[in-house]
Amino acid sequence: MDYFVHEQAICESNQIGEDTRIWAFAHILPNAVIGRSCNICDGVFIENDVKIGHRVTIKCGVQLWDGTQIMDDVFIGPNATFTNDKFPRSKQYPEEFLDTVVEQGASIGANATILPGVKIGMGAMVGAGAVVTKSVPPKAVVIGNPARIVSYAGLNKLPDEPLENPLVSASPVKLGVGTSELWKLNHFEDMRGSLMVAEFSSDLPFMPQRTFVVHNVPSEDVRGEHAHRECEQFLVCLNGSVHVIVDDGLVSKEVCLDTANKGIYMPAMTWGIQYKFSSDAVLMVYASHPYDSDEYIRDYREFVSEKARA
Repeated sequence: MDYFVHEQAICESNQIGEDTRIWAFAHILPNAVIGRSCNICDGVFIENDVKIGHRVTIKCGVQLWDGTQIMDDVFIGPNATFTNDKFPRSKQYPEEFLDTVVEQGASIGANATILPGVKIGMGAMVGAGAVVTKSVPPKAVVIGNPARIVSYAGLNKLPDEPLENPLVSASPVKLGVGTSELWKLNHFEDMRGSLMVAEFSSDLPFMPQRTFVVHNVPSEDVRGEHAHRECEQFLVCLNGSVHVIVDDGLVSKEVCLDTANKGIYMPAMTWGIQYKFSSDAVLMVYASHPYDSDEYIRDYREFVSEKARA
């Protein structure tokens, strides 16, 4: 064998990749598939209809039931619990078990519980003890019961200084994420109130053909989570605050829009997420194209693949 099985482990499958190590008291059923360079720790149980990718680490006390797919480079912490039946009864079985997918590079903390039929997105991180009842977006960090998004992994937050310093030029600030930019807008205040002005021909990076307003968003909810193949967007928070993530498939950054004198330019083929809406947030979005559902990319893996081919 080109893989290691401890003498006190039971490995009934012969579909094990090279350099994988299976430690004591683990039990692998005959039809399970395990990739290369995995580490299956003590006391792990893996049922028949389970597929595990390459370089996966599964710590002690984890059970993977039928219908579970674990992709490459995933980490599963001690005693994390997976389920595949929403309404389990003794000696009563569903016609088929719900599929649970953990995508590439995701991490699941110790004692987390993953309900059946959910997807843990690429690079996501599930905190210790979290109870995941809904699918987790790519790169999202979730904690609590039920799990909720508190941040995103691998982000760089842009400081506010470039727009707050009066000596800084009004020229757009490069975000280092593709050609995304942070713009300063004309803004006037006096005792009568505040005024934000944007002339489409000169104060925005494109001529808008559509606009829409996002408001009354519960603070725990997330908007966006898609990219456009052709449409450019410009986001301005007219009231309150919202956090915006821009991602070009390689680099992602987070910016807090909390004044009406700054906006984010998102060119085509930029993955965008908006979250942490304040209760009074009003987000205005200008778009360069009319609405076209076929022009959206809603799957992050598909977005990364298209960016790589471009």
